[in-house]
Amino acid sequence: MGKATGFKEFERKLGNYKPELDRVNNFDDIYVPLEDEEIKVQASRCMDCGVPFCSYNCPLGNIIPDYNDLVYNNQWDKALEVLHTTNNFPEFTGKICPALCESGCVLGINRKPITCKQIELAIIEKGWEKGIVKPQPPAVYTGKKIAVVGSGPSGLAAAQQLARVGHTVTVYERADAIGGCLRYGIPDYKLPQLYIDRRVNQMEEEGVDFKTNTNVGKDVSVEDLKNKYDVICLTGGSTTPRDLDVSGRNLDGIHFAMEFLPQANKRNVGKDIPANESITAKDKKVIVIGGGDTGSDCVGTSIRQGAADVIQLELLDAPPADRSSGQPWPVYPMILRTSTSHKEAMAKFGKDIRNYSIATKSFEGKDGKVTKINCVKLKWSTDENGRKTMEEVEGSEFQLDADLVLFAMGFLHPEHKGMLDDLGVEYDGRGNVLAAANCMTNIEGVFTAGDMRRGQSLVVHAIAEGRKLAKSVDEYLMGTTYLRSSL
Repeated sequence: MGKATGFKEFERKLGNYKPELDRVNNFDDIYVPLEDEEIKVQASRCMDCGVPFCSYNCPLGNIIPDYNDLVYNNQWDKALEVLHTTNNFPEFTGKICPALCESGCVLGINRKPITCKQIELAIIEKGWEKGIVKPQPPAVYTGKKIAVVGSGPSGLAAAQQLARVGHTVTVYERADAIGGCLRYGIPDYKLPQLYIDRRVNQMEEEGVDFKTNTNVGKDVSVEDLKNKYDVICLTGGSTTPRDLDVSGRNLDGIHFAMEFLPQANKRNVGKDIPANESITAKDKKVIVIGGGDTGSDCVGTSIRQGAADVIQLELLDAPPADRSSGQPWPVYPMILRTSTSHKEAMAKFGKDIRNYSIATKSFEGKDGKVTKINCVKLKWSTDENGRKTMEEVEGSEFQLDADLVLFAMGFLHPEHKGMLDDLGVEYDGRGNVLAAANCMTNIEGVFTAGDMRRGQSLVVHAIAEGRKLAKSVDEYLMGTTYLRSSL
């Protein structure tokens, strides 16, 4: 414990963000981190609890009290060593994780919790700055060959772990660049592509072979993979979006969020988007349907592209401002959170753009292009079994102008047609790839992890899943393993 009375002396302090009306003029990183001395002060607030619920809440099992103590005592190198024992990519989680750990901080019972993710980010950035984040190629190779299909956070974590213990790893990615949702699902102002590139470079020096623009099941057959590799790891994510089956759905100008967001990131690095495929919010009245992180990302991206107006619609009712009795500490609470994009919208348009308990009834258009969205307000209630039900509020119908509609309502399951059906894997009741406790599917030697196995989730869960897969695969191939996993 760095400072026995730190939690009593100092208040929680986060890093800053660039001013809203300045940062919306570009896609540069919006975060301004704390200085080293300020980070050390924040680390001193950790109470080094006998039972660290923060570590328990973290899907990766990060050893948070230990690295806080090391940071406070200016042992940054050792802190990074501790952090890397549980997390391959702390810069990813430090930038975009919702900090499940902080909801389990014991200090948070009656005061503001410690700043786990900001300290985590400071540790890894100090490591890159000092040049101590280096490739770790294996001393001995096992002769085993592994294919990892999908280069999102779970695939990257699995590939790095497996390569470091001596297996020959090839990562297949159907997009034109490595990173999956990190590259083309999260806007650059939240996670600059530099963060991905330097890890990919590190992994290449560790022996990982990356193949982009390669769609397994189309460009490469599953039979070729089965013949060439000892193990196949499926880490392709949950990519089938939830749709709306209403009148006018086929009008031009209605798109899924993951058709819109990747184009923005591609433009930011100078890649051309064909005119007949281009989706942009410039000078348009934008309606975002869906209130989660992806919806928020659509809002921030639309503002930066010069949208005339942005409105966000959410089917569910607004969450409470504070913990409810049904979500006590240390549970991660579902409370009202205002994202950086929502604050930008407030500054840009002078209003809270979020609208809760709204159902979309239909779309209208002119000359084949969407112009209107017809909506109705909802009333939510809870039955005696605790289940929520909704009903339309009579006479509450209303209409909004729309030039661009973005669906950000989540994802159902991975794409079945192609690779998965060709392999013959089994699915669970939600359409995800079914796997045993060791991540193996019904097919010998074919493993799966991440959103493809568990369904749409967080980057921190995906990294934890990738580490678990790597441990299981190494044990399967070698009979034993030294790899660690929190799952």
